Amino acid sequence: MFEQLTDRLGATFKKLRSRGKLHPKQVDKALGEIRDALLDADVAIEVADSLLARVRERSLGEEVTKSVTPGQQVVKVVSDEMTATLGGEHRPFTLPDADPVVILMAGVQGSGKTTTCAKLAHHLKGKGRSVLLCAADLARPAAIEQLFVLGEEVGVPVVSDGKDPVKVAKSALRQARKESHDVLIVDTAGRLHVDEEMMREVGRVRDTLKPHHSLMAADAMTGQDAVRQAKAFMEHADLTGFVLTKVDGDARGGAALSITEVTGRPIFFAGMGESPNDLEPFHPDRMASRILGMGDVVSLVEKAQREMDEDAARESAEKMLTAQFSLEDFLTQLREVKKLGPLQDLLAMLPGVPGGESLKDLEVDENELVRAEAIISSMTLEERRNPTVLNGSRRSRVAQGSGTSVSQVNSLLKQYDETKKMMKRLGGGGLGGLAKGLGGLGGMKLPKGLG
Repeated sequence: MFEQLTDRLGATFKKLRSRGKLHPKQVDKALGEIRDALLDADVAIEVADSLLARVRERSLGEEVTKSVTPGQQVVKVVSDEMTATLGGEHRPFTLPDADPVVILMAGVQGSGKTTTCAKLAHHLKGKGRSVLLCAADLARPAAIEQLFVLGEEVGVPVVSDGKDPVKVAKSALRQARKESHDVLIVDTAGRLHVDEEMMREVGRVRDTLKPHHSLMAADAMTGQDAVRQAKAFMEHADLTGFVLTKVDGDARGGAALSITEVTGRPIFFAGMGESPNDLEPFHPDRMASRILGMGDVVSLVEKAQREMDEDAARESAEKMLTAQFSLEDFLTQLREVKKLGPLQDLLAMLPGVPGGESLKDLEVDENELVRAEAIISSMTLEERRNPTVLNGSRRSRVAQGSGTSVSQVNSLLKQYDETKKMMKRLGGGGLGGLAKGLGGLGGMKLPKGLG
């Protein structure tokens, strides 16, 4: 995500870091480049100018001009001010003491609004809440069916009784109380664009339910359009915050960098993928770090803690680092890495790994993980633990059993041997070594200079 913006900012920062001293003209030139990059990312002009005015004031102050590393200090200033633009301190999504808590979800069609309702329900269910979903987007029949399907997927009941959205919402509220659900999430009307009819409908539902939270699903790929939509929903729904959707897509960054400063409302969550689990609490400092190409190790660790079997991962990782792991351990690591999502996303969260431009050169076939799992699963226990016994006839049998070719089996075994060597050097290889290790597991070719 934000690859183009990250690449352009990285090039500007590289020039700043190379200078021993910084003069006002050099600072202004760098800020001009940053402004161009922000505007190309569809950041609202007033937001970009406000951000850079703060950066300039601090960059020409004593904290930078008297610093031993002024270029590095400017980068820190940009990081600080970008964090402030994104909302500053992390604002956790808290629910008031109510029975039930009513959450209204707004947004235009295609923003991921209905999917976000299900993700939020799944998230709150994981926190021990009893959730009821209400399909009140009656303008798009597919939205009702979609929410019922998603509700079944996450194990949360869905209701949609009636042909008037206000009556549907009121009926859902009565059912939530009757069945002792402590959270009601209402999916409201969506259109392809903001219009008066939709705004009135959302306003009517809001006035009837008096929700404790009114959230808007803001598409990260829409830039300033998301800001215009947010202003309209603010007027009619009095939003309490946002869920930034499709952050895993080709997001230029404009919505994320503009929406909070323009509206004064926080981003509570970021949608990082299609899975119900792919809803993460939004941390402005971590998002700024990702945009600036500094990685996000904290989120990576948190994701690993949520998704991975800690004991199994630790045991196999210890074996890998000492190059004592077998194909059985290799299979365990493959399965654990698969849980964390696309490998490009994992690498992008590591500081010190080249930014988007280099990552574009990655040749990743996620099917390699599936193929490797099938190959190893077709081996006997003896073959997994001692791959040296895999002669020609055994390899042919494994290929037939896994639906692959002998050359693919040979390629995996070669990859396994190379990964053992990489992992043995990992102790001195730092994050670059880790990137290579992940690359080996994923069956991909890493660009030159990675690690």
